[in-house]
Amino acid sequence: MKKIMLTLIIVMCAVTAYALEVDKTELESAGTADSIVFINYTGPHAVINTADQIKSIGSSLSPAVTQNNLGIPGSFGNRELYYVIHAVDPSVKEKLDADILILGPNAGVDHIRNLRRILSSYLSAAYGYTEKDAETLSVFITVYNAVYRSKMDVFTSKYKTVVMQHLESSKAGLSVNYEEWPGKTQIVIPLSDLEGGLGTIDTSIISDKQVVSSMQETETKEIDARKDMVDIKEREAEAAQKSAADAQKAAADAQKKAAEEEAKRKAEEEKLKKAEADALAAQKKADANPGDEQAQKEAEDKQKEAEAQKETVEKQEDKVAEAKEEAEALKTTAKEEQVIADKKTSEAQTDRISIAKDQQELLANADLLAVMDTTYGLKLIDQTNLLSAMVLFDVETGKVVKESPVNVIRNRQVVQTDKGFIAIAGKTGGNAAVKLVILDSRSMEIIKESSEIISEKSMLAYNTEFVFAVMESAGKWYLGRYTFDLALSLKSDITVDPASPIVISEKGISVTSSDGLVTLLASDTLKAVK
Repeated sequence: MKKIMLTLIIVMCAVTAYALEVDKTELESAGTADSIVFINYTGPHAVINTADQIKSIGSSLSPAVTQNNLGIPGSFGNRELYYVIHAVDPSVKEKLDADILILGPNAGVDHIRNLRRILSSYLSAAYGYTEKDAETLSVFITVYNAVYRSKMDVFTSKYKTVVMQHLESSKAGLSVNYEEWPGKTQIVIPLSDLEGGLGTIDTSIISDKQVVSSMQETETKEIDARKDMVDIKEREAEAAQKSAADAQKAAADAQKKAAEEEAKRKAEEEKLKKAEADALAAQKKADANPGDEQAQKEAEDKQKEAEAQKETVEKQEDKVAEAKEEAEALKTTAKEEQVIADKKTSEAQTDRISIAKDQQELLANADLLAVMDTTYGLKLIDQTNLLSAMVLFDVETGKVVKESPVNVIRNRQVVQTDKGFIAIAGKTGGNAAVKLVILDSRSMEIIKESSEIISEKSMLAYNTEFVFAVMESAGKWYLGRYTFDLALSLKSDITVDPASPIVISEKGISVTSSDGLVTLLASDTLKAVK
């Protein structure tokens, strides 16, 4: 078997207090009061749901909209898990309608990536957004709700009463900490158009200056998502421009029709004048000859003709008014659509300039990183539970230049192999689990995890071929021997203490058995040596 040189990295020796202080200062100087960094659970899970299973949560909520007309309020879902309120009131023209995605007390989502999957699948199912557009919108919606978490004055200034009557200060928006999501989350999705399709979500609201500024504080500055938002806005501008042109043309046609109806009205008025004159003459003749029945009948007939013509004129006046009203309404629509087109175009142009500037900054940072003398270490995240995260830091200054999203590494220990960094990681409770994991050497993200649960108190031992940890089987604890691919190759024939020390020597591997005895196991079989 191929021998590999292993390196044990222990944080507390690698990162000095000075280095941590430099990193803290850098973060404080770079950040703002509203910078958003989501705290996710990034360790192993007891049950792993596929992306499609997670997306199905969002699409299953779409009946809140699709079973109703988009302009009719409705709600759908399980109040204990995931629930949507379609809060709309078309009779009120000022301010915005909204959908409110509520995470119930038993909602299990624990990573912003999966929350965004739920959101994007909902937007696609409910409003017909493409998968790509929905994913982009979900990024901005989550950041928007985190930036304005519990800021009721902001929500009140922008949303209708029908929306505000559902929001609670302690729940409105989205916490940056996943532990505060269940039962404490009301994600507000601003709706600017109840027709569905592109333009349904108010992209200007969810990408305002505060939101973009918080995105710029992230490691990647969310360049890709911001580029995709620009693309959406440019298509919104094109659609609005077309609507404005169509409305303008329709307004011109309506204006022409109004002129034609006006000409008809004038012609009918001339007929009315003649009919009234004829009726007056006939009445005078009848008055002068009270005994002439023919004159009396002719006066009556002429009067009826005049009255009928008057009704015709009145109807024609209504047609003129309707045509003029339609023309004015279309002119107003054209102006409104043009305002939207101009606004979206302006926003897109401004966003592109900002993105270009940020890209240059990222390139400069990448060049700087390329010449840095860096190495890996561990940073203590949780002093009480001794949980750590891997970091890449500058040897000279101690500045952390990249931090792993996995912040639940246990026992302050990782082992480097040609597969990546092996560690025990995770938490207990809910769907979280403690397992052996492999962290990618570049991204420091989990790329593989063991099938078995590992004791949260287990230490991690290793030699040139295997790693050893205390693993669970049928509710009991055993010493497990794993390959560097995290395949279980052996387990001890005796149960061990979940916090057992693991000592490798030339005579075998010593552990503490479940009955408290120090016991030697044979290295090749993990059977107790009597």
